[in-house]
Amino acid sequence: MKKYLVIGNPIDHSLSPKLQNWWLKENNIDATYDKIKLEVHEIKNFIQEIKEQRIAGCNVTVPFKKTVIPFLDKLSREAEETQSVNTIIFDNGDLVGHNTDIAGFDTAIKKLNFSLRGKKVLILGAGGVVPSIIFALKNMHVQEIIISNRTKEKAENLRVLFNDLKILEWGNLTDFHMIINATSLGLNNEKINLDFSSLGDDKLFYDVIYNPHETNFLKMGKQLGHKIENGKTMFIYQALEAFKLWHKIEPKVNTDTFKLLEND
Repeated sequence: MKKYLVIGNPIDHSLSPKLQNWWLKENNIDATYDKIKLEVHEIKNFIQEIKEQRIAGCNVTVPFKKTVIPFLDKLSREAEETQSVNTIIFDNGDLVGHNTDIAGFDTAIKKLNFSLRGKKVLILGAGGVVPSIIFALKNMHVQEIIISNRTKEKAENLRVLFNDLKILEWGNLTDFHMIINATSLGLNNEKINLDFSSLGDDKLFYDVIYNPHETNFLKMGKQLGHKIENGKTMFIYQALEAFKLWHKIEPKVNTDTFKLLEND
């Protein structure tokens, strides 16, 4: 029986095992999928276990999406350009890092029917999934991407990958068509202390957090009459792309898939 894992720290909140095991069962695949919390010094040995095929493959979540790269043999183009890996496969003797977050975010936005061409997007946060979101937004032909992060240096470091980013001091606000919370603020009911009351209409508030279903950030957007969306659709479709890479099968996504994750 093949073994797949998701690694991260923290990892308790991850619903990846619930979703991946559901798909494994639906497709009669003899494999298991679990989650494991690792420390930085344990990454090298863990990756070696994939190389030796004691583990068949893995997903990578915060804070290890860049940490794993030196231990891999190859990167997909998307992983290379974002310096972010969330899926590792073993292919013809090589460990290959992929980035399926880009496709997950792209699909999520397309399903909202919210055109971002020529629009301004403000991203709160600079770590984890942010390079993937920027990559996807550029493919959507946005006009401008603005980054605001509590540690300004981290936001400025993203300019190494994307040199036309605008940087905004944390706590300030500028006009936008879409705002994305890519921080961890909201996982434990925290609030983001920004005043959105004088922004005008028809904005999209997007939170990469999917558990809880509605963060304080999204509740604020909703109260002001804006469109809101959490990260669940992105999560499902990045997982779908990973499943395809490992098993060469496209799993079904339907109302049952979303219901499966509803109570968490």
